[in-house]
Amino acid sequence: MNTPWNSEDWFWKRTILYSAAAALVVIGAGAVYYFKVLKPGQQPAEEVPAAASAPVEPAPAPEPEHHPLPSVAGPEAKPLPPLNESDPAVTEALAEVVGKKSVEQFLVPERVIRNFVVTVDNLPRHKVAEQMRPVKPVGGKTLVVANGDTITLSTENFARYAPLVRLIEKTDIQQIGALYLRFYPLMQQAYEDLGYPGQYFNDRLVEVIDHLLQTPDLRGPIELKQGRVFYEYADPDLESRSAGQKLLLRMGSSNAAIIKNKLRELRTFVTTAQDRPAAPAGESSPTSSGEPASATPGEADGPDVRPLPDDRAR
Repeated sequence: MNTPWNSEDWFWKRTILYSAAAALVVIGAGAVYYFKVLKPGQQPAEEVPAAASAPVEPAPAPEPEHHPLPSVAGPEAKPLPPLNESDPAVTEALAEVVGKKSVEQFLVPERVIRNFVVTVDNLPRHKVAEQMRPVKPVGGKTLVVANGDTITLSTENFARYAPLVRLIEKTDIQQIGALYLRFYPLMQQAYEDLGYPGQYFNDRLVEVIDHLLQTPDLRGPIELKQGRVFYEYADPDLESRSAGQKLLLRMGSSNAAIIKNKLRELRTFVTTAQDRPAAPAGESSPTSSGEPASATPGEADGPDVRPLPDDRAR
């Protein structure tokens, strides 16, 4: 059956046909324009090289050990306990060396190794964390002598340190050194836990010993001044010194000389080099009895002796 050209059906067929033809014309014209006009004038796009991946830096090598521990011949040591469970083993071993009574009198029995390591590390700094000291505070109050406007550290303070100093003086360094070697792996672990991976606690110990040996040997009265809270050293050079050196100054020259001699012995033990540091000029040998220094001649009779707020006075 023939369908008229102007029928509705043919109307839609013609619309589709004309639309398709128009689309082909537009596409063809666009292709001609692109290839004849645009394409010849375009520069080929430069290839962007792939970004080179940054080389992966290797992890830093551990620092060389400046003071390796000496090898100690002997029977195999007992296995060490975990660091956080080492207090009973350490206190028992110390009691075998210095006696149980002395351990109970002077040692803080918790976190012994961690407190020892952090205190050694802090001694050359300006402050030592009191709550982490491995040794109990000495008894009594720090005393000063007031003569008019002048305030000096009383020599009566030196006796407060005498019991601990005498114990250190009579302790055999070979026994203490052997104890140090036995528990050194735990000390090294505690040192790395402080934020020193790849470094060696024995190197730090030797460095701290050398620092403490530089403490000046003061013979006369030590003048103080009132600080914001505690007394301070009137001499800016003394006031600027580290917590460890100030401790040696507070205990008096005789006590400090005993401690320094023991530190030299310990340094010799824990290093392979036998370079025993020479005593600073003018430093005398400690007395065999370990008694604290006597009062300075020339002090005014009947001095006004006053306690400081506590033993944290610098």
